[in-house]
Amino acid sequence: MKLRPFLVVLSAFTAAGAAAACKSTTAPPAAASADTWAVVNSHAISRQDVERAYRRQQDPAQTLSEEEALSAKLNILNDLVTQDILVAKAAQLKLDVAVADVDAAYAEAKKGISDEAFQQEMTRRTITAAEVRDSLRLELLSRKVLAQEVGAKVAVTEQEIGDFYTTNRAQFNVPEESYHLAQLVVTPVREAQQTNRRGDDATSPQAAAAKVQALMERLKAGASFGELAADYSEDPESSGRGGDLGLVGVSRLMQAPAPLREAVLNKAPGSVNLVSLNGSHTLVLVISHEQAGQRDPSNQVVHEQISQLLRTRREQLLRAAYLTAARNDAQVVNYLARRLVESAGKPPALGLSAPSSK
Repeated sequence: MKLRPFLVVLSAFTAAGAAAACKSTTAPPAAASADTWAVVNSHAISRQDVERAYRRQQDPAQTLSEEEALSAKLNILNDLVTQDILVAKAAQLKLDVAVADVDAAYAEAKKGISDEAFQQEMTRRTITAAEVRDSLRLELLSRKVLAQEVGAKVAVTEQEIGDFYTTNRAQFNVPEESYHLAQLVVTPVREAQQTNRRGDDATSPQAAAAKVQALMERLKAGASFGELAADYSEDPESSGRGGDLGLVGVSRLMQAPAPLREAVLNKAPGSVNLVSLNGSHTLVLVISHEQAGQRDPSNQVVHEQISQLLRTRREQLLRAAYLTAARNDAQVVNYLARRLVESAGKPPALGLSAPSSK
């Protein structure tokens, strides 16, 4: 089984952080060494820092070209810059992470994997338990900042829920008996592109079977189906929505393969069933069973659906604004990016001294 990646990917906000422009100082710090790949508010991020994170994320069995590897490392460096900024924010806000929380995250990361297999995978990736724990601590600390500065400040009123329903009333008319479904897909082949937040991709029938078994165990232990689907589902269409497929009418279900129909029809809301076909595995969650007719916010499912949609939209906007403002306030020099620009996109000699300021 593949080890779950331990890179602090900052899944909930990587895209926003990577898109924000870095505010560079007018001249590179004098103390920058040849192995300094970025500096954030006088704190250096070294080539070794990026390489360690790369080993945690990248499957050693996967062969990448030099350009592909450098592109991946540039993205990792962007993530580490964002992480550095958030960790500094945590210090300003006097936020910390308890050792017990790191212990729990570490146990969760290796859940479903024997101690021997876990150690073998760390050895294969040349990482240590201490590095894994440190990356988890920084991830938890970064999430804590966003939870306080973004999540806690997002609110949705009953008026907003009612207004949304009035404007989008037709969306809540169910023309036929339907099931609200979510799925988590695991395939036995490498996908052409990254399809989930962790870049986790089973590449053989054995790996796929082991992965889905581990995910089922995590669901039994109380893990969120939506979070697991966003992190591990290999379906590019639904993983970004936490596996949510919306309402699926019975007429459509009757056209599906028999195992898929049987995993849904007459199943109780909240039930999860495994369907395995041709080496691929699909965990199907029945969220609700809806009868035909017009639904309104007095229906708890409709009320929660609208509330969550509005909250997610607002949180995404506030998160993007918060990260953009935080990066604008920081002093960042990305030496790796500069070298790549100066080499016209060709892999530069990375051992060279820091480039001069432009």
